[in-house]
Formats: sequence, C-alpha cells, structure tokens
Amino acid sequence: PPSIIMVVYGVMTNESIAAINLAGILPGFVLAGLFTAYVAVAARFSPDYHPAAEPKTTWREKLAACWLLVPVHILLIIVLGSMFAGIATATEAAAMGVAGALGLARWQNSLTRENFIESLMGATRTSAMIAFILAASAALSLAMGFTGLPNELAQWVGSMHLSATSLLMALLALYLVLGCFLDGISCVALTIGIIEPLVRQAGIDMVWFGIFIVLVVEMAQITPPVGFNLFVLQSMTGHNIFRIAAWSFPMFVIMLIMVFVMIDFPGLATWLPRQMIPVLPVN
Repeated sequence: PPSIIMVVYGVMTNESIAAINLAGILPGFVLAGLFTAYVAVAARFSPDYHPAAEPKTTWREKLAACWLLVPVHILLIIVLGSMFAGIATATEAAAMGVAGALGLARWQNSLTRENFIESLMGATRTSAMIAFILAASAALSLAMGFTGLPNELAQWVGSMHLSATSLLMALLALYLVLGCFLDGISCVALTIGIIEPLVRQAGIDMVWFGIFIVLVVEMAQITPPVGFNLFVLQSMTGHNIFRIAAWSFPMFVIMLIMVFVMIDFPGLATWLPRQMIPVLPVN
C-alpha cells in the first residue's frame, strides 16, 4: 500500500488518496476472507489433498514464525498511519516507506549492491511508464475538453435517466473488455477523464467509485487473452495461459460477487473514511 491504481485515480480525480486507501480496507478484508474460504474448501476437496502428508507444526512454532512479519507490519503502520493522521502527504509517506524498506533489508542482511541497483532500475522503469501514460492521458483529457465530448456524453447519459446501478453495470462491462488488452493503470488513466463527469452526474460517491475501479480493473487483469496477471503466472509456472485462466476463474467470480456486495452495501467502502476523515462530503 498505497495501491498505484488508487494513487493514479486520486490524482486524476482530485480525491483524497488517504481516503481512497481507507475505503479499501474493509472491502479488502472481506475479499481476502472470501478468497481464503474458497482456497480452504477447494484444497480440502482436491484429489491431491493428503492431510497425513502435511508436516506437523505446533502453535508455538507458528507464533514464532509470525514474529518475522512484525517489522513489516510496523513499517506499514508507519507509512499508512502518517498519511491517515495528516502528518505526511502520500509522497512523504512513500519516502518513509522506501527508507524503512532499506532499513529492513539492511537488518536482514539482504541489501546488496546488485539488489539495490536492480530495485532502482525497476522503480525508474515503473515511474517512467506511469509518467508517459499520465502525460498521454492528460493530452487526451485536454483534447476531449476542447471538443466538449465529456460534457455532451454526460448530458446524453443524463437525458437517458440512466440509474446509477445501470451506469455501473455498463462501466463494469467496459473495463472487463479493456482489461483484456490493457494493464490496469492504462485502463484507469485513459478512461477516467471521460468517465468522471458521468459518475459525478449520477451522484456516485467518488471515493467509493475508486474502490469499484480497483476491483473491476483487477478482475480484468485475469481475463484472457491479454490478462497481465495471467502472463505473470505463466512465466512463474510454465503452464498454458488458458489453463491458468481456467484455474483463476473462481477468483474472478469471487471478485464479481464482491462488486455486487459493494453496490448493495456502499457503506462497506465509505464508512471508514468518513469516521477518520470527517471533512469528506456525503454524496
């Protein structure tokens, strides 16, 4: 955290990045619980399940292993806590995260010259990619503004008296199609300038919509033929991409269910930000 897609969305819509990150906590826990339940049930009924072959681990050993995660949790609390408390901006919190990660790597004796240079180059490539996408998106948004297309489109949708739910279903289908061919950041950066007026006119909470976008875009990343996360798994496992897509289909269904849960219970995403950031408007 914070999610790159959330940061891009927050910057492009002028919404609070801290609020968007807060909004993702409860839906994230619910989604993680659904994933965990599915994996537990699927593993239990798998033909490869052999409980006798599993190594026996005592609770003392499990708790001892959990202590290895304490420094990481402390770092996350510092990064997110400073941002939520208003002590640091998103950029400053990210800088503290980098410094903390370097300190942890040094403490674990995993910080080498090669790893450090590789990390810098990876961050540079990612930052350059995002910068070019945002630049192209800004140019597209400016051109669209001159043509008046977003406003015309918003007025056209408004004249149809399309309900907020119908609009969300249309956007769900749109992002699922785009995700077959584009990565998540590109999907958001290239479309949000046109979609934002429609969403605002429909009276949809923009912080809630940010979590909706994250969910839908991540769903699109596991849809063939060009689901980016499928290619990552293919490179790691060597399996055929369509077989991986079939294996990941239950996760797709779970995320789709989560989208409808959020639509039915919008407070799942909006309650926590309004408790911790009271100045947020209530749409």
